[in-house]
Amino acid sequence: MKLSEKAEEILEALWVTVEEGGAAFLDPEKMGFPADDPAYRELTGYAMIEIRQGMIYFRPEGINEGKMTIRRHRLAERLMMDVLNIRGDDGEFKACQFEHLLNEGADVKVCTMLNHPTTCPHGKPIPPGECCHQAKANGDLGVVPLTEFKSGQEGEIAYIQTEDNKKMQKLMAMGVLPGNKIVLVQAYPSYIFRVGYSEFAIDTNLAKEIFVRK
Repeated sequence: MKLSEKAEEILEALWVTVEEGGAAFLDPEKMGFPADDPAYRELTGYAMIEIRQGMIYFRPEGINEGKMTIRRHRLAERLMMDVLNIRGDDGEFKACQFEHLLNEGADVKVCTMLNHPTTCPHGKPIPPGECCHQAKANGDLGVVPLTEFKSGQEGEIAYIQTEDNKKMQKLMAMGVLPGNKIVLVQAYPSYIFRVGYSEFAIDTNLAKEIFVRK
């Protein structure tokens, strides 16, 4: 089931209202959608919400969908701000756009890449998904900085997290690109890693900016 973007926005707003404890309902006027907007009929048709005395309430069937919708939004915020370094209003706007694409397992991949974060950049909780529970049960660390590896460990490069273009270019010239295999050869006194048939030495600060999937 794929809801419209407006329907997802209504579920998000209702979830936040309930989460913050101010009320268990949402005033439709706060959404800026007219009362006869098809998104309301869409959600009532799926029995996710009900409208009583002009206010919107969750039905039991809609609570989980609301939780997953806000989860996708907050994961998108972390992706934009932590990985892509797009912050402020621009980051929030792009997160709102991107969250609607995180369906059919894409949210699991993003969550794993971000190492199953528990809060959004604003400190609000990210509801855990099944991937989070499995990772915790299996002791899976997900994506971690290269500095978390031990000598001899091999992984797949997930992404580079740096705001310095010169550092980014230096690492890319070494073959540090998402999807490439990387082996940590030595962790002290400097980090020596192998990509393909070449070995490179970098300092701790640079190694912390290479994120690897075990």
